[in-house]
Amino acid sequence: MTTDPTPPPSALRRVLRSRTFHVAAPLLLVLSIAVTIARLDLRPDLRYLHAAVFSGTQEGNYHAIIDNVANAAARRRGRVDNVTTEGSMDNVVRLFRSAGSCEAQFALVQDGIAERGGEWGSPKFELIGRLPRAESVFLLGKDADRITAWSALRGLRIDVGPEGSGTARALAAILGARDFGGLELRISHHAVAEQLDLAARGEVDLAAVVMDEDAALIDSAVRERGLQIVGIPQVDVVSRRFSFLKRGRIGAGQYDPVRMLPPVDKSVLRVETLVVGNRCASRSQVLGLMRALSDVFPDFIRHNRDTPNTTALELAPAAKAYFEHDGPELVDEYFPRVGDVMPPTNWVHVVMGVSILFNVMGFANRFRLWRIDAARVRAEHDLARCFGPGTTLGDLGRLEPRKAALGPEIRREVDRIIRDLEALAARSRRQSLSILVPMGGEMAYRYQESVIHETLGVLRALSARWDEARAH
Repeated sequence: MTTDPTPPPSALRRVLRSRTFHVAAPLLLVLSIAVTIARLDLRPDLRYLHAAVFSGTQEGNYHAIIDNVANAAARRRGRVDNVTTEGSMDNVVRLFRSAGSCEAQFALVQDGIAERGGEWGSPKFELIGRLPRAESVFLLGKDADRITAWSALRGLRIDVGPEGSGTARALAAILGARDFGGLELRISHHAVAEQLDLAARGEVDLAAVVMDEDAALIDSAVRERGLQIVGIPQVDVVSRRFSFLKRGRIGAGQYDPVRMLPPVDKSVLRVETLVVGNRCASRSQVLGLMRALSDVFPDFIRHNRDTPNTTALELAPAAKAYFEHDGPELVDEYFPRVGDVMPPTNWVHVVMGVSILFNVMGFANRFRLWRIDAARVRAEHDLARCFGPGTTLGDLGRLEPRKAALGPEIRREVDRIIRDLEALAARSRRQSLSILVPMGGEMAYRYQESVIHETLGVLRALSARWDEARAH
C-alpha cells in the first residue's frame, strides 16, 4: 500500500486558499484604504513655519500683536517666537545684527525712523507688509484739553520717550521742522511708564507716546490718571509733509462714554507699523508669517494692496506675490517648499521654456528624418533612371547582368548608389540615437534603415552576379 508523500495543507493555507478569503481580502483592503483617506487632514497648514520676530517690551502693543500672531500660527501648527526687545530702534539694530546668524528673521518697526537713516538704510532689510491698524501719536498731559493749536505748544516741557527710541525719532522729525523751531520746546527723555508718572504729577507738560489707541496703557492714563489728550484740528497740515504720518481721530467718550473721556473728538497723527525682514527667511517662511498676520488682521491684504508703499524699503518678492494674488498661490499653499526652490511664476516660465524646447527639438527631429527619407527616395530615382521606371527590387533580384547587356556606366552608378545608401544607413543609425529623438521616435529611423538595408541587399547581390559574369 502506497502513501501520499504530500503533507496535508496547514490551517493557514486552507484559509488563504478558501473562496471566502479571496472575496473578503479585497473588500478589507478597500475598506482600510477608505478609512485611512477619511482620517487624513488634507487642509493646508503652517507646520513648515518656524520664525522669530523682534516685537517690543512685554507691556507694549507690539509684544501683544506678535503674541496674537504666534497664537494664530499655532492654530495652524506653525511656530512664531515672540522676542522681547526695547522697541522699534532696538528691533532695527538687532534685526540688522541677526542678518548673519539668522537667529531672528522679522521685526515690528514703527514707520518714520527711516527719516533718520542709520541701519535702516541697509540693503539687508525688506518690507513684508504694513499692519492695517496704525498707531496714534499721543500728547498726554494734565491740562492738554486746552491745547487746540500748534502755537499753544510754545515753551512747554515735552517728554518724548527714551533717547533713540522710535517715538523720540518720530517726534524729532516732526518738531524739528522749520515751522516749529520758534516754539522753544523743552525736550526730555524717559521710559514710557516714567513719562506718564511725570505728566500725572505735572513735572512735564506733555508726554509723547506712540501707541495703539486701544492699548491698556493709554486707557489707564486717561481713565485712572486723569491725563488729557492734545487734539489739534490742523494735524493734516503736518501729516502731509511726512510720508509716514497720517491723520486720525480719537472719538469723544472713547475711553469713558459716561464721563465723556475725552470730552470732544481729538484729531491726532498716526504712524503705521511695519513688518520688516532681514532676508534670512525663505519664501515659505515669509508666506507662512503673512498667513498668520492675515488671520489676526483680516484687512492685511487689502490695506497693503490698495495703499501705496511710502516707506524706504523694497517689498519682498514673496510678499508682493501674496498681495497681488489675494493670498498664497496654489503651489505655495499646498507645496510651500517647492516655492523655496523657485517661485511659482518662475516654474510657469520654466514649463513654457521646456515646452518650447521640446517643440523645437521635435521640429529638428522631423526635419532630419525628412532629409534621410528624401535622400533614400533620391537613390530610388537614380535606380529607376538606370533600370527604367517601374523597376522593383524583385526585378533587380532576378536580373542577370550578362543577359541584360548593361554597360559599365550603369555598374559605376550602381556602385555609387550602394556607397550613398551605406552612408545614409549609418547616418540614420547615428541620428536615431540623438537627444532630439523623442521616446519611441527612433522607430521611424528603424523603418528607414530597414528599407535602405533591403535595397542594399538586392544591389550587393546584383553587383556580385555582375562580377561573376565578368569573370566568366
